[in-house]
Amino acid sequence: MDALEALWIKGGGWSPWIFIACLMVVLLVATRIVHVVVRALASKAKPSQHVWRNALLVSLSAPLNGFIWVSVLTLAARAFYPVGNNAQVDSALPSLFQVVCTLLMTWFLLRLVNNVRKNMQSQLASRGSDLDQTAAEAVSKLAWVVIIASAVLVVMQTLGISIAGLLAFGGAAGIAVGFAAQNLVSNLFGGLTVFASRIFKIGEYIIIPGTDLMGEVRHIGWRSTLVMGFDRKPFYIPNALFNSSTIINHSRMERRCVEQTIHMRYQDIDKVEAVIRRGNELITAHPGIDQEFFVFRFDNYGERSLELFLYVFPLATGYVDYMVLKEEVSLSIARIIREEGGEILPVTSISMPERRPEAEPDEHRAPVAAH
Repeated sequence: MDALEALWIKGGGWSPWIFIACLMVVLLVATRIVHVVVRALASKAKPSQHVWRNALLVSLSAPLNGFIWVSVLTLAARAFYPVGNNAQVDSALPSLFQVVCTLLMTWFLLRLVNNVRKNMQSQLASRGSDLDQTAAEAVSKLAWVVIIASAVLVVMQTLGISIAGLLAFGGAAGIAVGFAAQNLVSNLFGGLTVFASRIFKIGEYIIIPGTDLMGEVRHIGWRSTLVMGFDRKPFYIPNALFNSSTIINHSRMERRCVEQTIHMRYQDIDKVEAVIRRGNELITAHPGIDQEFFVFRFDNYGERSLELFLYVFPLATGYVDYMVLKEEVSLSIARIIREEGGEILPVTSISMPERRPEAEPDEHRAPVAAH
């Protein structure tokens, strides 16, 4: 840029507009060359094979064109305000150029973070696996915070703002802001806890006992987490709740449980042993039930019926498969009870005394004479 400025100064007969027109031609040619070259290189580096190379090239295209524009506009400004003619422009233009270049570099780094994340997901998908969205989002957000904070400090230093004084002021103001934003800070640390401990991740189903909050985790933000309920209604849960509540991760369960009490009549007590034997044979032969532990036994003399206790673990954790197996086992046991001559469900017998019919009046009976 200094060489072009010197070239324009030596060519004293040049008009500023002619110089600007030449710069615009250079600008158009340079941006076109950058676009073609970067696009050609990016097409050779596939996202699923060259994660970083593709992300670097794709992220570089727009910021690099922006840098060319800024350089050309700076030279155009020098055409109207040569060095030494205006002290304010001489002092402000270099700082402004550095600030804009810092913003362009920040833009490039933020684009690089997003493109690396996308390419890693594409690479893992081509290998038949999936990227942990929770961890990827946590790393991306942390990188964004570091990049933006660094850019702010560089810009402030470029503009001559004292960082030490700002930090001292921020330390005093941070105490007051901390008291005023306790909920915000607790939600922030709650989100960091979720990212660090990984008690759940995006796509998993969670349940918060004692509340109506349950569903699929769709997004984990800095302040709240979006959970889509089973009734397809969204819940926005403050992250601070995860630090003080018990969370059930429904997606990480190893087995579902079928737990039922089956009632039989007291007069069928002689059939209970056969029902228990055949029921255990049914469970043992069933391929969809975990054979390591199951229970089907006589449990209790109930108030109105005999109680048989069924406790099994299906191998499938899907809700539909679980309901199918539960239905199959329950109906099979009911069928066994019927085949053994028993009755399922409590049966209550009520004895009512027979009502004696009233004596009909005898019309032919002779009246009793009154004395």
